[in-house]
Amino acid sequence: MGADTHVRLARPSRDLAAAERFYVEGLGLSVLWRTTERVSGEHDLLMVGFPGSAWHFELAVDPEHPVEPAPTVEDLFVLYLGEPVDEALVERLVAAGGRRVPAHNPYWDEFGVTVLDPDGYGLVLCSRTWG
Repeated sequence: MGADTHVRLARPSRDLAAAERFYVEGLGLSVLWRTTERVSGEHDLLMVGFPGSAWHFELAVDPEHPVEPAPTVEDLFVLYLGEPVDEALVERLVAAGGRRVPAHNPYWDEFGVTVLDPDGYGLVLCSRTWG
């Protein structure tokens, strides 16, 4: 393993169409892959991210054995922007089904904005850099 190791972050979703609106139309990620037909015994998947990057975000639904998303205030998907958070981006996320909330940890309010996705998980847009 090293700095170029690929990462997939996966979690359940109630509604892949709502998640796609939020992460693609709202946030600006691309659909990297999705299931196109229902196959008994398999999950329906939506994978979003940036083409060519070393990570992607997978949202899954198992219609035959659904798992209810159970987000906590500490379940966060943090994006380090390295610049002030654009209010137009936050407005787009809200229009795409998100809800702006105060962060549980005040650090994220000091250095960013927290928006809950349609499943209730926190997306933090952080103005700091990764380093």
